[in-house]
Amino acid sequence: MKLLHFAFLISLSSGFIAILIYITGVSNLNGTLNLSDDEIEALQTLQSGFQKCVNAIESDTLFVEKESNDCAANGLGLQAIGGRDYCKVTLQFPSETVPKWKDPKTGNLEGLSFEFNLCEAVATWEQVRNSTTILTKEFIDALPNGWTDYAWKRINKGILLNNCANKTLCLEKLSLVLPETPPYVPRQYSRCAVIGNSGDLLKTKFGKEIDGYDAVLRENGAPIQNYTEYVGTKSTFRLLNRGSAKALDKVAELYDTGKEVLLVKTTIHDIMNKMIREVPILNRVYLMLGASFGSAAKGTGLKALEFALSICDTVDMYGFTVDPGYKEWTRYFSESRQGHTPLHGRAYYQMMECLGLIKIHSPMRADPNRVVKWVPSQKVITAARLASEKMLRWVAAGSDDPLASCSIIKKKLHKSQYSGLRKAAVDHQKYVKETTMYPLEHSVGHSQLCTVSNS
Repeated sequence: MKLLHFAFLISLSSGFIAILIYITGVSNLNGTLNLSDDEIEALQTLQSGFQKCVNAIESDTLFVEKESNDCAANGLGLQAIGGRDYCKVTLQFPSETVPKWKDPKTGNLEGLSFEFNLCEAVATWEQVRNSTTILTKEFIDALPNGWTDYAWKRINKGILLNNCANKTLCLEKLSLVLPETPPYVPRQYSRCAVIGNSGDLLKTKFGKEIDGYDAVLRENGAPIQNYTEYVGTKSTFRLLNRGSAKALDKVAELYDTGKEVLLVKTTIHDIMNKMIREVPILNRVYLMLGASFGSAAKGTGLKALEFALSICDTVDMYGFTVDPGYKEWTRYFSESRQGHTPLHGRAYYQMMECLGLIKIHSPMRADPNRVVKWVPSQKVITAARLASEKMLRWVAAGSDDPLASCSIIKKKLHKSQYSGLRKAAVDHQKYVKETTMYPLEHSVGHSQLCTVSNS
């Protein structure tokens, strides 16, 4: 009896110590970072809801697959493991997953466990949604030493254009792909779809569904002809890596002549310049201006999502090999091909979905009306963003002012053109006071360059 009594006291003491540690941790957060109770609660809610979303947890108990197929569709075979840090979460693949990708430098196989920072993801992506991701002349002009320190790096011309010593030549080269002001604005489109190149597209006929979106973004040289029942016929944008940009003339022939907007995510180069000048390419061609995602998954897919989230209310993704039966990277239009960090990318996309940023479609999720459970509300996201900026000590952390992170502010002569824009886009332009916000790549504290209307 005494032994039981002693065990009870130890248990009670341990529980008290755990509560004390928790209270002390919350108190320290509140004291050193000036987090409000609502912000702390938002971070807790974000992390707990995220784990339930990834793990397909129903109520507060672990999900048993035979009980609910709908709930099973919420998870993609990964396990989310949280910690005492509100921001950190680890996404773990099942032990039977067979990684295929090898690091070309070390020869090591890709791991099955990836750590992500929810705070950084929420803060970064909310900033992206207010930004323009197209490089413009306005941006280079407003950037301190923009022509000498930045512009020439976007032209693969070597020493002849080093530091844009000949600015006229630099401007001539870039003018082929450099609009004066952003051609697209946040909220310009309602529903958008990003189409990957994975072989899983051949398992479900998503074609008609994909054609129902307001804008469709495809990647590199992925064809449409002969695959329309699987990938649809509509194509609004196409994001290109360096290899595809070098074959710009071939890419331009993949869709109805001139209808696709071509977005180049890397530097332009003489081969591409020559094609634009000498080959009858009718497509508009722009350069991507991207945000920094730290150690996040890399690749064209992430950049495609970044662009889509900067101009669309909602973004759905197809063809990224996201089903739990993943074994190796395949393409729907060619032989199997070695991908780059595919498991890392899959885990990162799962994180994005369970933060409410995107919706994933795969062969195991054929129902277009599927609802993802445990996605945070906009109220929670807003509060978590404010808290996250404080946790990360970002510029103007915790401010409700959309322009607070503008570390570089320049006046612009033009006014925003509202004609033809949907109401959501017009309302957004008014909300940001007609300011164009550009992400500063690799900036400390993720600050932005902003051009503000004179009026």
